[in-house]
Amino acid sequence: MPESSQTPHAVRRKRTFHTPTKRLSSALLLAVSALFAISSAAQTAPSQTAPPPPSQTTSPSTAEHKISPEQAAELFRSVDEILKFASTETALPEREKVKRKLVSRDEVVAYLQKHMDEDEDSQRFRRSEAVLKKFGLIPRDFDLRPFLIGLLREQIAGYYDPSTKTVNLLDWLDAEQQKPVLAHELTHALQDQSFDLQKWMKGTEKDLITVENPTSDDFDRDEAAEARQAVVEGQATVTLIDYELIPAGMSMSASPQIVEAMRETMLAGTPDSVQYQKAPLFLKEALTFPYRYGLGFTGDVIAKRGKAGLNDLFKNPPTTTRQIMEPDTFLSGEKLPAMPVPDFKRLFKDYDTVDVGGFGEFDTAMLVGQLATPVIAQKIYPHWRGGYYYAVRPKAKATAPLGLLYVSRWSSPEKATEFAAIYAKGLMKRYQRAVEVPHAVKVPHEGAALVSTGEILSGGHSWTTEEGPVLIEMQGDFVVIAESLDHEDRLPEAVLGSTLPAGTK
Repeated sequence: MPESSQTPHAVRRKRTFHTPTKRLSSALLLAVSALFAISSAAQTAPSQTAPPPPSQTTSPSTAEHKISPEQAAELFRSVDEILKFASTETALPEREKVKRKLVSRDEVVAYLQKHMDEDEDSQRFRRSEAVLKKFGLIPRDFDLRPFLIGLLREQIAGYYDPSTKTVNLLDWLDAEQQKPVLAHELTHALQDQSFDLQKWMKGTEKDLITVENPTSDDFDRDEAAEARQAVVEGQATVTLIDYELIPAGMSMSASPQIVEAMRETMLAGTPDSVQYQKAPLFLKEALTFPYRYGLGFTGDVIAKRGKAGLNDLFKNPPTTTRQIMEPDTFLSGEKLPAMPVPDFKRLFKDYDTVDVGGFGEFDTAMLVGQLATPVIAQKIYPHWRGGYYYAVRPKAKATAPLGLLYVSRWSSPEKATEFAAIYAKGLMKRYQRAVEVPHAVKVPHEGAALVSTGEILSGGHSWTTEEGPVLIEMQGDFVVIAESLDHEDRLPEAVLGSTLPAGTK
């Protein structure tokens, strides 16, 4: 869901993360990449000198250390050495010399702030904040822009810019601190030389708000950018880990247990990454997705196909967060059935469209984890089989509550009812007042009812809230949810009316 014009770092391209808000800003990912590279270096090679905590190197209130000309020269020389290592590790040829440039923090932050203001996906993210808040994935009073600026200033640690084919080195971090970052970023340079990352990533881009009537295929493709990003970052993170393991004579492929330890480290960040620690859990998870899950995905591919198999992913890439989170679904060639979609233009003719997107397995895991617990999310999200949302507001009523249609498909009717019950109980967290309307309960087939334990929810149920009605209806494997919409009882039929087998409606 949310998920850039030319962007720094090969992977900071248009559309970065996909969640109920479309992609996150590429500038934000740049900062997070730095955070992970720093923490990864400390975790994978404890015998080495760990870099100082980010807050000690980035605080604007203290005089900033600058590297000497001799240190800068050493850092520039290390680029070629590390590039050769990355080329050997990835089996990606060094086709041309990578340009390098020494930049100050102010230069980097000014560049990224400008980029963030002009970037289409940054704008889309801000537009989509309302959807995240409607789902309860970030607090209603959360202010994104100050968070982004604070994180950028705190965590920048070097980057590769594919638009200029330049690796940008930082004049305030010592060479030894930047070398692990270089192993990561120079992998992006090699990927770029072989596959033209901007072009490769751009092939997945389409803002569905510009599509008059999105199809099931459109919703499927809406996650392709996140999946490709995970491939790009996963391979680069493998290179970083192996670079840090050189002194110990180890490698990730020979020590697969390192992957899980690294994934936990990435989510936790470092104790002194103050701005990151303030982030809502959803943002932490979304920011870490291409690194954490990308690392797990690439680890599984390496185990089955060897490191050379990672380069084949650029020719036959994964397309969904499900395939990244559950690599076997990609490796086995799993194909999910098409989702039913209504005529949105006709259905919402009295509304202005605010945001549209696929709601993937990652989004589902985050939503269930927020409404219930991460443990419950781990049990239910693998049963997701498709989803999307469509957010609107009544025409000429900019202050009206956001209207939301959310449709999901599950592996079985039983799993659909489990998810519906979780969502229903979560209404109490998301609204100040949510009261079920008893007479609105519909029982579509014999035996279907709201179980008293609250563990499953079957049939159709309605609530009143301070933002209007909420409808949750189960039909077969599907759950249709409508919030703050007029005539909400007609929506399940509009979405599913012609798609279900006889006897399931």
